[in-house]
Amino acid sequence: MNNSLHSAFLAASPRLSPPATPLRSWLIHGGVLVLWGLLFAMAFRVGNVGAWSVGVAYVLYDTVLLLFVGWMTLPILRPRPPSQPDGTGRRTTLGVIVASHNECAVLPVTLAALLGQTDVPDRIVIADDGSSDGTAELLTTRYGLVAPALGELSAASATHPALYWLRLPHGGKAVALNAAIQCIDTDTVLTVDGDTLLDSKAIGAVRQAFSDEPDLVAATGVITPVCSRTLAGRCFQWFQTYEYIRNFLSRYAWMRVNGLLLISGAFAGFRTDAVRAVGGFDTDCLVEDYELIHRLHRHAQAHGLPWTVRVLGDAQAHTDAPSSTGAFLRQRRRWFGGFLQTQYWYRAMVGDRRYGWLGIAMLPVKAIDTLQPLYGLAAFGLLLMYLVRGNFGVLAPVAGVIGAKIVLDLVFHLWSVFLYRRWIGQRSEANMAQAFLAALVEPFTFQILRHTGAAWGWWSFLTGRGTWGRQTRVGLVDADGVRRS
Repeated sequence: MNNSLHSAFLAASPRLSPPATPLRSWLIHGGVLVLWGLLFAMAFRVGNVGAWSVGVAYVLYDTVLLLFVGWMTLPILRPRPPSQPDGTGRRTTLGVIVASHNECAVLPVTLAALLGQTDVPDRIVIADDGSSDGTAELLTTRYGLVAPALGELSAASATHPALYWLRLPHGGKAVALNAAIQCIDTDTVLTVDGDTLLDSKAIGAVRQAFSDEPDLVAATGVITPVCSRTLAGRCFQWFQTYEYIRNFLSRYAWMRVNGLLLISGAFAGFRTDAVRAVGGFDTDCLVEDYELIHRLHRHAQAHGLPWTVRVLGDAQAHTDAPSSTGAFLRQRRRWFGGFLQTQYWYRAMVGDRRYGWLGIAMLPVKAIDTLQPLYGLAAFGLLLMYLVRGNFGVLAPVAGVIGAKIVLDLVFHLWSVFLYRRWIGQRSEANMAQAFLAALVEPFTFQILRHTGAAWGWWSFLTGRGTWGRQTRVGLVDADGVRRS
């Protein structure tokens, strides 16, 4: 690799300086805040259900999104059409980058899944981001790799010819991914976190999608969370399983109108040339995968390219997820703080008709989501206040609204589990009985916790103190390093 080219690639900021905020963006974002203020003020000026207007608005917004997702996911019920090759007959080459920082405990599980694929990747690059645990010893003794100089790519493994090792000083995940992308020579690159376990057919599904669709530039697989076997871990896995199901169905819905922005960096495929064309991953962003999709959409619009982004139901994986309250809140702080970063950087795209449904629907929805924790926590706080005061004149009609929403959530939970199983081929840990219980419990427990983590994300965004934080991997392997079944 040319060192000067590599240095220039890493030094250049892929994100352009944001232009002046257009009026439409001010109106959309400002309108969400003004509306919250007006609705919150009604709690102290009116009676009956109008006093809980902020909660009613929150419920109505969520209901509209549920109806949209329900409608747009109906094609899952139809028989899946056969793949439509692009006519070239060329098999897309595919490389995998495993960004790893002190992941020695779970790296063997991740690599075993990659090397055991029914369609083995052409390249697997371990982007070792300055690990200080036993990663180096693991790669040399167990995988036959010879340690390269810092910043250099090793020779192929003596025992696994597709496996390479890129040693880097610790600079963060985005820096490691950018360095590896400059080293890899495949048409498509798949980013896999060191704590993510791919199902045996996942690589084949991703390769097939990129081979069949020349305009596909980014795709995410479907991920199932795995937590520790502690009581807290089981509870968090239960809640997050149904959260992930709804989220991936939502991604399917937005994909259908070419408005998909959110992919999972733990398991995401990209057209290599497209990533290089937009400058790689942004090293300043807390959610570099999410930010990159914005930049790919902007580049496509600016150059008249018919690029698309997809979620693939037949490409599946399991990933380590938070198993405690503290770990969960730190994760959601980073996710939401990074979301706010990206929304601010790309505020000029909000409401822009040139981006189609992405500009006129998805990004305005994201503008509303910036204040969703404020709406949600305010609604919950007001509800507690009415309970403490015994204000049954307000509580009675509010209970009707909440009851109706719980019924709707229950129906959607059960329907989403059914759709999800059909979409991914019946391979799901979810079941109807647990989905029923989750619909009843989640609004008053897990949902409040999510909003709390998001509020913390606001603090990180406003103070500039957002970091990845310390990650503890406890879900995919047992304490002795044995893969969990």
